Amino acid sequence: MHQDSIIREPLLLGKKTYHQVTEDVARPVEGKANKYWWALFFLAVIAWMWGIGCMAYTVGRGIGVWNLNRTIDWGWDITNFVWWIGIGHAGTLISAVLCLFRQRWRLTINRSAEAMTIFAVMCAAIFPVLHMGRPWLAYFVFPLPNQFGSLWVNFNSPLLWDVFAISTYFTVSIVFWYLGLIPDFAMIRDRAKTKSRKILYTLFSFGWSGRAKDWQRFEEVTLVLAGICTPLVFSVHSIVSSDFATGVVRGWHSTVYPPYFVAGAIFSGMAMVLTLVIVGRKVLNLEEYITYQHIETMNKVMLTMGSVVGIAYFAEFFQAWYSGDPNESFIYLSWNNAKGVYGWAFWALIICNNILPQILWIKSMRRNLYITFILSIVINIGMWFERFDIIVTDLYRDYLPSDWTYYSPSWVEVGIFVGTIGMFFTFFLLFARWFPFIAQAELKTTLKATGDLFHNPPRHPKSSDFKETASVEAVH
Repeated sequence: MHQDSIIREPLLLGKKTYHQVTEDVARPVEGKANKYWWALFFLAVIAWMWGIGCMAYTVGRGIGVWNLNRTIDWGWDITNFVWWIGIGHAGTLISAVLCLFRQRWRLTINRSAEAMTIFAVMCAAIFPVLHMGRPWLAYFVFPLPNQFGSLWVNFNSPLLWDVFAISTYFTVSIVFWYLGLIPDFAMIRDRAKTKSRKILYTLFSFGWSGRAKDWQRFEEVTLVLAGICTPLVFSVHSIVSSDFATGVVRGWHSTVYPPYFVAGAIFSGMAMVLTLVIVGRKVLNLEEYITYQHIETMNKVMLTMGSVVGIAYFAEFFQAWYSGDPNESFIYLSWNNAKGVYGWAFWALIICNNILPQILWIKSMRRNLYITFILSIVINIGMWFERFDIIVTDLYRDYLPSDWTYYSPSWVEVGIFVGTIGMFFTFFLLFARWFPFIAQAELKTTLKATGDLFHNPPRHPKSSDFKETASVEAVH
C-alpha cells in the first residue's frame, strides 16, 4: 500500500476496478443522449445561430452598428475577447502545469478543462477579427511579402503579438488534448458494436495498440508538450495585457497588468471548469470520479488566485496614491469608479471577485456543491465586469471634458456575445456526447494510489474483486 493512501482520502470512490472504470467512462459515449442533453443542445444551437446572424449583420453593415464612439472605441467586443481568453487558461494549467508537478487530482477533470480551453479560444478569436471592420483582410496581421504593397506589419504592436501567442496556444492545446484522447478512442473502438462507429474511432485512435512502446512514447510526448504548454500559461494572457499596458491611456499604463491578468485568467478559468464539471458529474453519473475532494482542491486554487487578484486591485489604488500622478488619481482616487456613472460595474466586480469568494475559507463551503456552483457563475460574471471596468471606465472620461461620453452596447453586440456562449456550449455538449469525459487510461495508472478499493481493501477480499487487477498487472 502506498504511504500517502493512509494520510489522504481517496480521489476515486466506489471501490472501482479497472473494468468498472472502463464501463463507467464509456457509458455516456455508447448510450443514448437523455432529454436534458437535447434540451441544452437545442438552446445552445439557437443562441449560436442568433449570434451568427448578428455577425453577418455586422460584416454587411460595418461596425457602425455597434455603439462605439470617438472616445470609447473599445467596448463589448474587446471585453468579451479578454474574458474568453481568460476562461481558456485553466485548461492548460490543469493539464500541463499540474502534470509536471504530478498532481493526481487533475486526472478526472483535465479532459473537460482541455476541451473548455479549445472552445473558449475559438470564441475569443471571433471578436478581434470582427473588430477589424473588414474580416476578409484579416491575413494582413501576418508577415507578408512586399508584393502586397508598401504597407508592412507593425511588429511593435502587441496586437500582432496576440496573433502569434494565441495561435501557438491554440495549436499546442489541440495537440495536447488530442494526444490524451487517443488511448480512450482505442477503448471505444474495441467496444464498438456498429461498423460505422468502429471505422470512426479506428481513424481517431491512429492505430493505438496499447503496447508498452505505445505507452512509453505517449508518456514522453505528454511530458514534452506539458513543458511547452507551461510557459504559454503565463505568456498568452500577459501578452493580452500588453494591449493595455503598452498604451499611454491613464489606468492602463501599468506594470502590474501582466501578472494581474494571468492571475485573473486562472481565477475565471477555474470558475468555469467548476461550472462545467459540477454539471457533468451529475448528468453523466460521475459522482464517484469527480468527488468532493476534487471540488475542494479546485476551490483552493480559485481562492488563491482570487486573493492575488485582490492584491492587484489594491496595488492599482496604492500606485495612484503613491505616484501622485493627477491622471492616475483621477481614475482611481476621485471616486470616478465607485461613484461615477459606471459605479454599478465597479461594485459588481468588487463584490463578485473579492467579497463573496471569501466564504471559501470555510471548509464546509468549499465542499458544498450548490455554493460552489453558484459562486463559480458569480465569479465569471465579476471577471467580465472587471474587463468591462478596465476598458470602458478608463476611456469614457477623456482628457477633454467635451469628449466625455457614455457607452452602452447595441443589440448587435449583445447578440454576438450570446452567440459565442451558444457556440461554446454547442461544442462542449458535442464533446461530452462523443468523447470520453474522463481520461480513463491515465486514471488507471494511479488507481492503486487514489482508488477507494486500494485505500480500504476488504478484510477477506473475493478473488473476483482483484481478478482484473491481477490480469492487467500481469500484462504490464
